[in-house]
Amino acid sequence: MKLLSALLLWSTLAMVAGPAWAQANTIPSQPHLLVKGSATRTVMPDRFTVKVALESIDMQTDTARARVQANAQRVLQLFAQHGAIDASVRAANLSIAPSTRYRNDEEVFNGTAARRDLKAEFPDAQSLKAFLGELKASREVQVSTAEPTYSGESRLRGELKAEAAAQTRESAKGLAGAYGTKVTGLYSISDVAPNFAYGVQAGTWGAPGRDDFGYGGESATLDKVAVTGSRYRASSGGELLTAAPITYTENVYAIFLIQDGS
Repeated sequence: MKLLSALLLWSTLAMVAGPAWAQANTIPSQPHLLVKGSATRTVMPDRFTVKVALESIDMQTDTARARVQANAQRVLQLFAQHGAIDASVRAANLSIAPSTRYRNDEEVFNGTAARRDLKAEFPDAQSLKAFLGELKASREVQVSTAEPTYSGESRLRGELKAEAAAQTRESAKGLAGAYGTKVTGLYSISDVAPNFAYGVQAGTWGAPGRDDFGYGGESATLDKVAVTGSRYRASSGGELLTAAPITYTENVYAIFLIQDGS
């Protein structure tokens, strides 16, 4: 049987080959298989971040400083009271600088501005909401929240990448066997979609309306992380009301060399 060059998309599990982990932007002249592996997992976020910016302006430098420090102390107390994760609490150093404004195109001294930024993460949405419920915002106390995150993201990404890479190995063996050939080695492996003269372009492989060969079929994402679900926020202040699951997806593209199995 003649040697083949085949293109395959597939999804399931297994292992990563280290040195070959490079962007697969070239193809070998030998007969080969180009395969894709994909692994996905959905988790609930467990880190809810809040940032508090403190600023006070006064002609008396010490008055501005004292107000910022008092506000900082109050915020830090609320962090502790509502269960902020200790290791996540950050308090920037106090900064003091002149404050000016423009009046009739002329810069006018406005006083001394004392500033300090605080940040913390809470383990759940309820704790964050309780904190926000007690924090009194004002011109001198500005609060904002960020998208929830998952603390085990790095570890999870590594696991998913290993599973996706192993899929490529199993898929290559299965396809080679179906055509009476055998896999002789790994040429390259990458988490970046290839862009070769296969009729498949990066960003369209597995896209809606295309099949496994780029001509129409299942949809897939080339993004490493896709956030699913809904984010519900209050009308002001960016307050997070409900947390949605986060879906992580890792894709791997591998080229395996093959030869006639006879």
